[in-house]
Amino acid sequence: MNFYLISYDIPDDKRRQRVARLLEAHGERVQYSVFECLLKKKDFETLRKKLRACLEEDEDSLRIYRLCPVCVERVETWGQGELTELPDVFIV
Repeated sequence: MNFYLISYDIPDDKRRQRVARLLEAHGERVQYSVFECLLKKKDFETLRKKLRACLEEDEDSLRIYRLCPVCVERVETWGQGELTELPDVFIV
């Protein structure tokens, strides 16, 4: 399982809602247009393809950051909200 931080800036309401629904099904919304997702490689590749199909490259922006376990441990959260919990045990 890998930890991904996904953010987007999409001016079109319909496309933005479609992307948000996809991400809500695969992760936790931590800010309005930012999601944390803990995904198997296969699930990530499926999500990635679906996200790409939703976007208009000349109008939209979407960023995906894969965080290594050490990087995840170093994430700081201030104010409201907590980092998406990583399970202690992975069953693959």
